[in-house]
Amino acid sequence: MFYEKDGKLFFRRRGETVCIFGQGVNGLRVRATMNENFADTDWAIEGVAVPSEIKIGTDASITNGKISASVTPLGQIRFFKDGKCVLEEYYRHYEYDSPHTPSLRILAREFKGIRGGAHTLTVRFESKDGEKIYGMGQYQQPYLDLKGCSLELAQRNSQVSVPFALSSLGYGFLWNNPAVGRVTFGKNLTEWRAECVRQCDYWITADDTPKKILENYTGIVGRAPEFPENAMGLWQCKLRYRTQEEVLEVAREYHRRNIPLDVIVIDFFHWTRQGDWRFDEKYWPDPAAMVRELKSYGTRCMVSVWPTVDKKSENFAEMNDRGLLVRPERGSQCFDFLGDSMIYDATNPESRGYIWEKCRANYFESGIDMFWLDEAEPEYPVYDFDNFRYHIGTDLEAGNIYPRCHAQAFYEGQKASGQKDICNLLRCAWVGSQKYAAVVWSGDILGNFASLRDQFAAGLEMGIAGIPWWTTDIGGFFVDVKEEGHKELLLRWFEYAVFCPVLRMHGDKGPSDIPPLDEREFGGGFCHTGLPNEIWSYGEEIYEVLKKYVLLRVKMKPYIKEIMREASENGSPVMRTMFYEFPDDAECWNAEDQYMFGYKYLVAPVLYAGVRERKVYLPAGNWKDIRNGKVYKGGRYIDTSAPVEEIPVFEKM
Repeated sequence: MFYEKDGKLFFRRRGETVCIFGQGVNGLRVRATMNENFADTDWAIEGVAVPSEIKIGTDASITNGKISASVTPLGQIRFFKDGKCVLEEYYRHYEYDSPHTPSLRILAREFKGIRGGAHTLTVRFESKDGEKIYGMGQYQQPYLDLKGCSLELAQRNSQVSVPFALSSLGYGFLWNNPAVGRVTFGKNLTEWRAECVRQCDYWITADDTPKKILENYTGIVGRAPEFPENAMGLWQCKLRYRTQEEVLEVAREYHRRNIPLDVIVIDFFHWTRQGDWRFDEKYWPDPAAMVRELKSYGTRCMVSVWPTVDKKSENFAEMNDRGLLVRPERGSQCFDFLGDSMIYDATNPESRGYIWEKCRANYFESGIDMFWLDEAEPEYPVYDFDNFRYHIGTDLEAGNIYPRCHAQAFYEGQKASGQKDICNLLRCAWVGSQKYAAVVWSGDILGNFASLRDQFAAGLEMGIAGIPWWTTDIGGFFVDVKEEGHKELLLRWFEYAVFCPVLRMHGDKGPSDIPPLDEREFGGGFCHTGLPNEIWSYGEEIYEVLKKYVLLRVKMKPYIKEIMREASENGSPVMRTMFYEFPDDAECWNAEDQYMFGYKYLVAPVLYAGVRERKVYLPAGNWKDIRNGKVYKGGRYIDTSAPVEEIPVFEKM
């Protein structure tokens, strides 16, 4: 049953072939198939197999550094870190000699055939009491420890599936599969499910600290490039700047007030129709001149690019004829917001080249070198994942990789055009999106404190999942600024966002009854806009606080540059859970409402309305309150003030 070939361990049983081999630092990869051969698909993983120690007898084992796996004669796999079992497959079958009920007849790896030769796949592991699980991307829920959670493996607006899990037991687990599915980290078992696959594929690493585990993981899936220094300050955005003059008026006002503005963002429907990927000349007569003036203020310009292609777009017929669009299995439409649109197929290299060439000619040549790749999941009116087909397969089989391919289209185009300071904004990601210079933001979220708590957890989980560049719509996207308590929310959110990888103002600030610029049913003039969203838009008292924190962000740029460089060198998040920096401090695995901004600053945001003081856990050592210079001895909880105009932040001495 067991045999070795090309430095890999194989075994076969009842039509299934399993291959285990070393890959990466202290890593093992497991692939299994019911087909004759393995598909030549690496999905997220880069690199080749590494030499491993293989032993074959009644059982078999394979070792790569700190991790090893043993396989029973019936095919159950157990993983060990330095000789201690950290993960084992869940097996309840009558042939297996175990203390569990054998009559259940549950296998660890279960393939069930579906039409077309593919399979649904379920992979089960034993659950261990006391284990904590982190990572997995972004989900709109407030739980940092994911043990006990059930997560859909699918992309949606504000949901980002990045299937890498970090365990408190000292291992990291990558579900190397872009299929739609679900994972449940249950108390009784852990269960991964994929709706449509050709084979099972996962990778596991073990190491001494979370930092080393993240370094091993990002070493095989890729790391972010160095973050551009000219994008580390404030990004200004709203729904929507409708004209060239509106953008310039805002930039001029920041300049007049001596407030550095790194980026200003032009949102959707600056174009004529979706899929034209160019400015509406009526409202944007000279983009190149606009960019030149913005650059004179030290401000970069970003434009929104949607993947949608209206059937009346100037590019639709050609793209449709050339097969560059996502194809619905039922119906003839993919997107119905302000038009009848299809979606370009980012999984097709030819499609990626096409959209970049349009954006290069219509934006990049005018000096615009940052792109807001919105709708990047992509967004569908109804998330019927069984209804769409891509160049590389069905949505069920491979749809989760779409946002990474979308980021790849622009990153590779910009790089080929000679740009070095690449930094694009996306609403979704998958494993490895970070290597394509993707800043992920948390989507179209509500403006309330419950949503702020969800984003707090999401940002930390994204960092653990390997995506270090992350941001939110400050104050939320869907917002009524006249609601009681909004100003408090805005202050608390902004104070927190200063200590996020990217500081970005955005949102559909309402209520708004601003009339359209014209009555055409296309172009930049007919679409609605929101209320002003600049830092001076909420009154003088709010403005003074926001200004203070913008200038603090500017002052911190050398430090931000340092921790951004660390992300590109070893995969460390910019926002870090407490246990990431202090893994040997048991209390840091419980302190879930505070975090580290890099290695030096402990940030304790206020996540509830009306709170004016809070508890903060300080690990061992000395910590200085950056607000007043007071130094505290760590290894304990302290009570600290948190007036609405301040956020508690402590510097490690």
